[in-house]
Amino acid sequence: MKFFYVYILQSESSEKHFYIGFTEDLQDRLKTHNAGQVPHTIKFRPWRIKTAIAFTERQRAIEFERYLKTASGRAFAKKRL
Repeated sequence: MKFFYVYILQSESSEKHFYIGFTEDLQDRLKTHNAGQVPHTIKFRPWRIKTAIAFTERQRAIEFERYLKTASGRAFAKKRL
C-alpha cells in the first residue's frame, strides 16, 4: 500500500519556525530540506519532523495540507498537533 504524508517540520535553530508540506517519501523529503534544496526552508536549517500524518488517498492528503496552511488550520495544528 502506498502512503502520502502531510508533515510539519520544526526548525532546530529557531524553534518558533515551522513548515508544512506534502510528500510520498518522508525521510527523503527531510533530507532535501536539510540539504538546502528547498528555498522556503533554507534559512532555518536544520529541520526535524514534528508531526507526520499518513494518508492512503493522495487527494485527501493534499486537501489536509492546504487546510493546515490556512489561519484556522495553523491554529488547529498549534493546539492539536
